[in-house]
Amino acid sequence: MDVIIFIGSESDLEVVTDAGRILDEFGVSYRLEVTSAHRSPERTRTLISESESQGAKVFIAVAGKAAHLAGFVAGHTSLPVIGVPVESAGLGGMDALLSTVQMPKGVPVATMGLGKAGAFNAAILAVQILSLEDPNLKKKLAEYKRALAEKVENSSKNIRKS
Repeated sequence: MDVIIFIGSESDLEVVTDAGRILDEFGVSYRLEVTSAHRSPERTRTLISESESQGAKVFIAVAGKAAHLAGFVAGHTSLPVIGVPVESAGLGGMDALLSTVQMPKGVPVATMGLGKAGAFNAAILAVQILSLEDPNLKKKLAEYKRALAEKVENSSKNIRKS
């Protein structure tokens, strides 16, 4: 698996649906695991270690509330870690955002925006990282970006000018 996606609980599954779809679209292999930095730390450590030995190249960690999952992963690997904070009741995701973005010096986590858009962007960032060593993936990514630009241009043409 090229990308390992960890979600902190089953309730985060809906957040990563589009991320999985975009990885499929690019032909990037991935595995999804439910694991917690707090409730199952030994399982999380084992999954990180096993994933590395199986050839993982990027981790995506999605979690809400205390959201230490991305930091926990980053503390146990030298591979790139992308954190996705998830909105939750109470603080509206601010706690998750701050827990993900405020990492100590030397333990980086690339932090995306909250929720589904953040998870989608995490998948795109993972593809960008992988494309550094994969010319075919780099080509697909360029085509994807071109299609995004065309969509904007076409939308602009549909707006009535006065």
